[in-house]
Order: sequence, then structure tokens, then C-alpha cells
Amino acid sequence: MKKVLLSVLVLMSVFFVNAQVQNPVQWSFTSKKIADKVYEVYLTATIQSGWHLYSQTQPKDAISIPTEITFNANPLVSLDGKAKEVGKIEFYQDKKLKISANQYSSKVVFVQKVKLKAKAKTNISGSVEYQTCDDKKCLPPVTKTFSVALK
Repeated sequence: MKKVLLSVLVLMSVFFVNAQVQNPVQWSFTSKKIADKVYEVYLTATIQSGWHLYSQTQPKDAISIPTEITFNANPLVSLDGKAKEVGKIEFYQDKKLKISANQYSSKVVFVQKVKLKAKAKTNISGSVEYQTCDDKKCLPPVTKTFSVALK
């Protein structure tokens, strides 16, 4: 009886370990005042070794899901352009499968410039949807929400 119980417990522990969600990207969200009523919002992705995160822009033959940043409407804030990517971009190409991708490894920072319409303390919030892959598999897209104080 003890052997059967022990076997069941070992099998269950293996199942639960395999069922854990992989999370190879850690995010941090900050802001910095760069001028009167002008801020930069930093969305920093730290990527585990062996994994990569896709750029916001992808080639036509890409099958990857590009990173997409969405900012929630705030009547006190206006966006100044599109978020810029700061990091070492890698241009991946698989000639056998005839696909390519723009991707980052290790770390990338998405920087969005914003302007306040009035002198006020407020937040900017939104979400970032992204996909990560390693050399063997891709994980389903993930959406991460954020809120950053502008003060």
C-alpha cells in the first residue's frame, strides 16, 4: 500500500511540475521626467537565456506575433509618437522554413514619450501583448497590464 501511495504522489508531483506556466520574460515599468510636462515611460523586458521576444515590427514572412503596446485613454496625457525599441535587435532567418523574425534576447526597453496637457499628477496605464520562443517551442501570447505614475 505504501508503494502505491508513494508512486501516486511521485506521478502527481511530476504532473504539477510540468503544468507550471513558463514565464521567461520579466517586466518592469517606470517613468522619467525629461522636461516640463514631458515624460518617458519605460517598459523593460528582461528575457531568460535561450528565449527571445519579438519586435513590434515583423517581416512579411514572419509567423511570430509582434509585441503590441496599448495605452489606455487618459484625458490628461497625449502620446508623442510610437514606442521606440532600445536593445540589440536580432534578425532571425530560417531558410528551410522560409520564415524570418525581428527579435530580442536578454533585454529590450520600449520607450514611449508622453506629454501632460496640464500640470497634474496622474498615471498612464495599458497593456503589452507579447510572444516568446526558444529554439524548440513558442509559448502562447501573454498580455501584461501596467500602470505608471507620472509625477
